[in-house]
Amino acid sequence: MTLRSVPPADSSAALRMWHVTVTVSGKPTSAEQVRRALERLNVQHPFLLEAHYSGERAEIRYWEEARDMDTAAQAASAMWADNAVNARLPDWDVVALQVLDRATYLAREPLHAVRYSDAGPGGRIVPFR
Repeated sequence: MTLRSVPPADSSAALRMWHVTVTVSGKPTSAEQVRRALERLNVQHPFLLEAHYSGERAEIRYWEEARDMDTAAQAASAMWADNAVNARLPDWDVVALQVLDRATYLAREPLHAVRYSDAGPGGRIVPFR
């Protein structure tokens, strides 16, 4: 196993944008309660581009700013738990996580790419179809 050097917090490494998709799931609850919780999350942290939900799971898409993919993944993995109390989010666990650099995201999903201006203030929060 090789240990990697971790840059200090005050490193001058450039921050990059990472497209994050976090999927959470857990004990079933009312889809309406999930929607309201996502709306509270969006008001408190208006970083959401899109959120899809049902009474059993939610998927949140947003841009995370970080020096590298590992840092972005750590922040994304903790995002749901970090906001659970204030936004009154369901007590669900992260069950999937995708982190893509901007170029990869745009190459993979050019027709689905959501820009900040497309999302409008606060992004879209819609049920799964």
